Amino acid sequence: MNTPVVSALLPVVMLIALGVLAGRMGWISSHAVKDLSNLIFMVVLPALLFRTMAQVHPEGVDVRSLVAYFGSMWLLFACVLAVVGFTRRGAVVALAATFSNTVMIGIALIGIAYGSAGLAVLLPLVSLHALVMLTVATLVLEFALLREHRLDSAQRPALWRTVALSARNAIIHPVPLPIICGLLFAQTGLAIPEVIDKPLQLLGQSFSPLALILVGVTLAGSAMGAQLRGALWISLAKNLLLPLLVAALAWLLGLRGLPLAVVIVTASLPIGANVFLFSQRYEVAEDLITASVALSTVLALPTVALTMWLVQYL
Repeated sequence: MNTPVVSALLPVVMLIALGVLAGRMGWISSHAVKDLSNLIFMVVLPALLFRTMAQVHPEGVDVRSLVAYFGSMWLLFACVLAVVGFTRRGAVVALAATFSNTVMIGIALIGIAYGSAGLAVLLPLVSLHALVMLTVATLVLEFALLREHRLDSAQRPALWRTVALSARNAIIHPVPLPIICGLLFAQTGLAIPEVIDKPLQLLGQSFSPLALILVGVTLAGSAMGAQLRGALWISLAKNLLLPLLVAALAWLLGLRGLPLAVVIVTASLPIGANVFLFSQRYEVAEDLITASVALSTVLALPTVALTMWLVQYL
């Protein structure tokens, strides 16, 4: 079981380390980080999300695995938000505690460990992962942002106006908008023309390496030691607490065998780089989230291996 864990996680660790090297050597300056973050968030990520959602076909999906996975994520997200506070910081910390790296690590890991049968369980989760959690996080972040402006402003807009603006901003946004457009396109039954699909595919494939290198560059310029305690708690919540919640709910819903193993292992994956981009985008808890992504990935080597060993006995 250790071989697929190392095979899936080692490239991620190496890309973050490459980013650290690039930052320390000055190959990517601190001034370029924001521009690179905007490029990934505004161009590369929307291409990946649209193309992924345009290929979603819900038939044959075991709804219990979706309920167990996303129900546990919502529960933990709400609990973290309640503890940290309904703020931009609270929202990105809650997202970090619940959002797995399902694409770069998850697909490789599940494919090696469980084969095509495991991927059949994972891919519906991957398809809906961004739709469910990134859309919820965007809505919470936009509402928290407008709420902060509302509290700081001498002329406070009405609450209904704040809610309406946050809802609008959460839809007309680089994350939910391509997800919605991709889902609508999927319902037409058409295929994306190759002349459009190929650039989208190339952009989507560049997302994970670019985002992880950017994590490393940011890590090189941040004081990780000062964030280590907070990053450790977030990493433990993501790597250990979330899979425990998913295991409990999935078991109660009657999942057994391979589907149960796949949803638990997926929940145990380290924090996805999308969370880092959200912290950059909303300019909140950037050092903490950067440290959390890096630490969660390193800790995933033993924690994911432990999870995969334990699920054999469920």
